[in-house]
Amino acid sequence: MEKRALHSPDLTARNVERIAELFPQVIKESRDAEGNIVRGVDFDLLRQELSDHVVEGPQERYQLDWPGKRAAAFAANAPIAKTLRPVRAESVDFDTTKNLFIEGDNLDALKLLQESYLGKVKLIYIDPPYNTGNDFVYEDDFAESSADYLARSRQKSDTGDRLVANTETNGRFHSDWLSMMYPRLKLAKNLLADDGVLVVSIDENEHASLVRLGEEVLGDASYVGEIVLKNSSKNDQAYVSVQHEYIVFFVKNRQANPGAWVEKKEGLDKIYAAFDGFRKKHGDDWAAIHAAAKDWYKQFPASHPVSASKHYTWMDSRGVYFPDNIAGPNDGQYVYDVAHPETGRTVKMPSTGWRYPEAAMRARIADGRVHFGSDETTVPNNKTYLANTEYQSLTSIRYVDGRAASKRLATLFGEKVFTNPKDEFLLRDIYRAVGVTGDDVVLDMFSGSGSALQAVLELNHTAESSSCHFIGIQVAEDLTEALKTARGAAKQITTNAIKHLSRLGRPATVAEITKQRMRLVHEQVAVGPQVDNGFRVLKVDTSNMADTLSTADDLVQIALTESVDSVKPDRTDEDLLFQVLLDWGLDLTAPITAEEVAARRVLSVDDDALIACFANDVTDDLVKMIAARHPLRAVFLDATFATDAARINAEQIFREVSPETEVRTI
Repeated sequence: MEKRALHSPDLTARNVERIAELFPQVIKESRDAEGNIVRGVDFDLLRQELSDHVVEGPQERYQLDWPGKRAAAFAANAPIAKTLRPVRAESVDFDTTKNLFIEGDNLDALKLLQESYLGKVKLIYIDPPYNTGNDFVYEDDFAESSADYLARSRQKSDTGDRLVANTETNGRFHSDWLSMMYPRLKLAKNLLADDGVLVVSIDENEHASLVRLGEEVLGDASYVGEIVLKNSSKNDQAYVSVQHEYIVFFVKNRQANPGAWVEKKEGLDKIYAAFDGFRKKHGDDWAAIHAAAKDWYKQFPASHPVSASKHYTWMDSRGVYFPDNIAGPNDGQYVYDVAHPETGRTVKMPSTGWRYPEAAMRARIADGRVHFGSDETTVPNNKTYLANTEYQSLTSIRYVDGRAASKRLATLFGEKVFTNPKDEFLLRDIYRAVGVTGDDVVLDMFSGSGSALQAVLELNHTAESSSCHFIGIQVAEDLTEALKTARGAAKQITTNAIKHLSRLGRPATVAEITKQRMRLVHEQVAVGPQVDNGFRVLKVDTSNMADTLSTADDLVQIALTESVDSVKPDRTDEDLLFQVLLDWGLDLTAPITAEEVAARRVLSVDDDALIACFANDVTDDLVKMIAARHPLRAVFLDATFATDAARINAEQIFREVSPETEVRTI
């Protein structure tokens, strides 16, 4: 039986093996201090293999660089001896949901998801720290204690007081942010499907760095545009008062995702309702309806969605329209006389001639699809109907009242518990516009209040073809610590959140706010019975095995020996099962059933795609009964087999009864 490693994939080793498949001649082998063979890459030879000329030395190239970049790249590839532990008590519909919420550092979580969700995520949305000098910046060092980490990362001083995480007086202000983002985006890229989309909310502090970083990780052609989000009217800054944020878009592969992104225009329901009222009042008096419509549009400011369609001021029996250009695109395209339907005289022709041949033009006039002026002195126009132009390309300017999302969240909780949540309806519309549909997966690795997760449920509720799933990740950031540096309204809102969670008997962390929001959505929001609005909670934790540690030296030892002993006393068989699911790269939302087989507890995943038994005294009869079910995979505790003979006997049973079963131990 193969014994499994109990750490996340070694991405460096995986990359070396991929290079070896293409260019075996650039692989060099050496021995480490213990005499083990270590494979590496001769980068000078690799550069030569990839060049059409003689390479004499390091080549300069256009790239984004900063102090700490190499360490950040290493942080992305370094394996970790951690796992995801299921928490049924904090989940909703644990046994049936396909949604995941992972509590823990997103760098750890992304590493643990590499096998199970490799290339399976359609859209990744993130709302990372904006690096304003007052928000949390992750720093990653697996070899230090949490106390040392908090002090070094300036989250706490020597006296234990929380400090600002990353102030502009820090000489590595931007570098620290880039080093935090780089490994996370590298790992996130692996999870994206070939046609996958990365969507990032950001403000002016790191907007330029984000675009360059996205191109660095996803490729020069990955950046495809951004939405400028007008969400403020403040006028309190020096030089230029910034009243907007950005939503930046990247694609993993332009060929796989050509960008046919469209959105439905906003405000259409209001416009149709208004014209229905005009029609009831004025009947077929189209001129009176036109005048009423022009007056009606005046009430809306330029920022209102209705104003984008204010040129649709006319109506006929077919519906609402605007008089569009009917001129030929080329000078002298089609030249002929057209009579005005009322005066009978020849109308004024566009300077470049008509757009249509004469026969087609006559047919359009007969069908009532040409808009004429009151007499022949004005050029006629095409009738472009609003019903035929309800969709448009995803536009780069948005006006969003940031207070609306805050009010909805406060209504959900009964009070304000989170500062400046993202707008779940805006995110829903973005998902729809970029083609999230079917059973696609949306990942948010900075979940915050959970807006991006609720947006998935809102999409499923409003789109018939959508049954998408979410993966949310949020670190358990301590709200009591955040309260120490909170100012203004944020201080009161953070206090509300702490008290709210205390009344529920839950820890005062951001992750608890996220989970509670999704519970309230499940209870209160009418998303429809067909919508999966549950979630399975998993928490990042140390390995289940007692002697598996997490320092850099320990990880090297684990990678070389893969030796572990007993299971930690606080771990359950479901804890062990999820470690196996991660290791095998299986679906973390697959249904799990527990049953008694030969007086032992056995776990079956997805109708015997995997059968696990972690009892300490597995008998031959039990092994035979499991093998008789012909599972695709079977797993046992290594300690179950006290002798090599017992292990060999179990292997022989599977070879005879179910040779197709892959059998492993942990």
